[in-house]
Amino acid sequence: MKVLIVHAHPEPKSFTAALRDQAVSTLESQGHEVQVSDLYAMNWNPVASADDFSSRENPEYLVYALEQRLGVKSQSLAPDIQQELDKLLWADLLILNFPIFWFSAPAMLKGWIDRVLVSGVCYGGKRFYDQGGLSGKKALVTVTLGGREHMFGDGAIHGPLEDMLRPILRGTLAYVGLDVLQPFVAWHVPYISDEARQEFLKNYQQRLEHVSDDQPMQFPRLAQFDEALYPLPV
Repeated sequence: MKVLIVHAHPEPKSFTAALRDQAVSTLESQGHEVQVSDLYAMNWNPVASADDFSSRENPEYLVYALEQRLGVKSQSLAPDIQQELDKLLWADLLILNFPIFWFSAPAMLKGWIDRVLVSGVCYGGKRFYDQGGLSGKKALVTVTLGGREHMFGDGAIHGPLEDMLRPILRGTLAYVGLDVLQPFVAWHVPYISDEARQEFLKNYQQRLEHVSDDQPMQFPRLAQFDEALYPLPV
């Protein structure tokens, strides 16, 4: 299996980085090929702009998704985008590894999503969900956060973590056709003991050793909808 880990944390010594390293060592020890995109170390540019194209179909008005589609055909995507897109298309499994910032992903990772999930390749028209451009590949979200587990869920102070991650799990990864696995979560990380952190790393190792057997989460399939995308009768 070929694995791309997209890591987004500003501190190289963070526990999030330790999870990244655990993933690399575990997966490589099983014979998998692994590439890592460490966005902060790469000084990744998270800003989608007209500078992402060496030539434009319409230089007067930027329609970003349209220029992406045309940029793929004309090979005019910025080199940093093309490099990451090549890694993504190479991979069988995408791991997004990041801390929760303000109920979401860091801006650095959001910028990777904006620029690399290119229209015309990853999605476009009715190429979404099970018909998305990345169908046949898998995705795993690995997150760290400061909150305790009891703070998340139905009736909890912050609500379900799944609601917080919905824009990534459903609106991004499932949307482009990936089989989305249940997230791996390390809770309350800044405040727990080293022994507790080691337990998270052990659990993550065990999860990754059997990741090929994981069953994906369920999301809509286009066969459940008509041509206008109204739900079909059950």
